[in-house]
Amino acid sequence: MPELPEVETVRRGLEANTIGYRIAGGEVLLDRTVAYPETGAAFLAGLSGATFRQWRRRGKYLLADLDRADGTVCGFGVHLRMTGQLLWCDRAAPLQKHTRVRLFVELNPATRVNPSEEDTDRNDRPLERELRFVDTRTFGQMWWIPAGIAEPEIVTGLRKLGPEPLSAEFTVAAFATALAHRKRPIKNALLDQAIVAGVGNIYADEALFLSGIRSTTLCCDLTPAEIERLRDNVVCVLKDSIALGGTTFSDFVGVTGTNGRYGGIARVYNRTGQPCPVCQTSIERIRLAGRSAHFCPQCQPKG
Repeated sequence: MPELPEVETVRRGLEANTIGYRIAGGEVLLDRTVAYPETGAAFLAGLSGATFRQWRRRGKYLLADLDRADGTVCGFGVHLRMTGQLLWCDRAAPLQKHTRVRLFVELNPATRVNPSEEDTDRNDRPLERELRFVDTRTFGQMWWIPAGIAEPEIVTGLRKLGPEPLSAEFTVAAFATALAHRKRPIKNALLDQAIVAGVGNIYADEALFLSGIRSTTLCCDLTPAEIERLRDNVVCVLKDSIALGGTTFSDFVGVTGTNGRYGGIARVYNRTGQPCPVCQTSIERIRLAGRSAHFCPQCQPKG
């Protein structure tokens, strides 16, 4: 599943490409991709005519603000889930096999007054673009958020999210409080979106390795120094991955189809049997609450 760095990479790509474009219809090719409203037709009707103003990220959710002709602002939410991809492409591009939703767009001259070379053809005519959602496993979801309605009222998963790890709210004290007295493995806690939003399997493993903490160590057994070190390393690995465009091991690509490069520097994740970059001990993999956990048995001793 795309984690915070991958979703942030997509957000930045959408911000760079879609702002000032107006939605001019589209197609819903798989009805269950639309989580709200009840039908694909109502979803497209709500979005049509609205112009992308900005994109935001909350945890693993993508959220857009769109200006409507009547002066109101509506919203658009996306969760990529396991295999979702948001692709910015020419409308004439061949349709990928697992395309679920297409949003056709056009330049809105009132908001995009200085089109770039990528916006027009050789004759300065606007290119026909679209925002295409491709999803092999079909777990991804989209929401139209009507004007005047708070996002969590429609995208209910937003209600349960903990602090953003790259925000000022993710302090050592707040992290320690969230972990206090929990008799559960720290790896499981890091995957709990109510404790910290956006962290998943890859970056939990990487942060735990950098912190010298075994995945199975119980939260309640962590020392204050370990909690502080882990908090700092969660932030560190997320920033490192964002700088490299996220991680691509299978499905993830940015909005223009580029792969993430963090996988090339991952220290333990997906490196079972390979030598630890610090001590050369073979990286091990276990199952923990149904998920993989990668670690170095020498650098991450049992708690």
